[in-house]
Amino acid sequence: MNPNQLQNIQHLLDNATFAVLMVATLLYWFSVAFRRIPLLHELGTAAAAIAAVSTTGLLSVRWLETGHFPVSNLYESLFFLCWSVLVVHLFAEAFARQRLVGVFTMPVSLGLAAFASLYLPPSLQNGNALVPALQSNWLMMHVSVIVLSYAALLVGSLVSMAYLTVTWGKQDLELRGSSVGTGGFQRAEAVSSALPMAADLGGTTLTLPSIAAGVQSLRRSDLAETLDNVSYRLIGLGFPLLTIGIIAGAVWANEAWGSYWSWDPKETWSLITWFVYAAYLHSRITRGWQGKRPAILATVGFFSVWVTYLGVNFLAQGLHSYGWLVGK
Repeated sequence: MNPNQLQNIQHLLDNATFAVLMVATLLYWFSVAFRRIPLLHELGTAAAAIAAVSTTGLLSVRWLETGHFPVSNLYESLFFLCWSVLVVHLFAEAFARQRLVGVFTMPVSLGLAAFASLYLPPSLQNGNALVPALQSNWLMMHVSVIVLSYAALLVGSLVSMAYLTVTWGKQDLELRGSSVGTGGFQRAEAVSSALPMAADLGGTTLTLPSIAAGVQSLRRSDLAETLDNVSYRLIGLGFPLLTIGIIAGAVWANEAWGSYWSWDPKETWSLITWFVYAAYLHSRITRGWQGKRPAILATVGFFSVWVTYLGVNFLAQGLHSYGWLVGK
């Protein structure tokens, strides 16, 4: 195929990904509004999978056109992060089996695709030859691992936000299924409270309002424990990837610029993000925190990731700014 044909295919896949993600987002939102129609959730999951396949095709065609791994400019990086978020989302949803995961993650994927497709000018969407500093085998190693870590951390943080939403205005639950313990503590407590028995001369009487309240509490605690557990696992996956990516970047920086660390804005914010999620894991592993407190830390990490990934490119000039927002 000639370059024009490859570009046309990319444009088609670009638009298809955006359209499918919009449909997936709406299906997930409708699945929460109309919970008695499980087909909506299944269609949302299918649309997310189709979007992942479409994004895979887009990145593959871009790789074929440029001859290098497609993470060399902002357009390619945004779609690679979009693909990574979709893949992590599909695994998280398969594990959690909760529609709330997609309610929070699909808008992020849609926003990434929209930003890349609709906001960036054509000059930043086109594939170009690598600048000298990027002509290294470290490109794929460093950038791909960093972006995958961002995806795991973002989805994990979004699941923590879902936990905060579910438990909003409620007393923090005592969870035993993630950081410590074996799980089921709140199940036993909810079941025991769901079946209060009042003894009288005629025998045993069940109070229906208390049964309904107990069942609702059981469902909420099950959902909260699942979200808390999934968030913990995803952040536990993303943190070592972030660590490896930072180390790989330091080695590459020494090769390219003669220094392992230069306190570039993106390097500085990467370190800040690392400390935020290190505090999250430390609080869970050594302090035994669960529930709302680590979820708040994960929410802080969510915004820190976005500042690291995009914010410094808009607000600061540094070694990592080339090829991203040139011409802005």
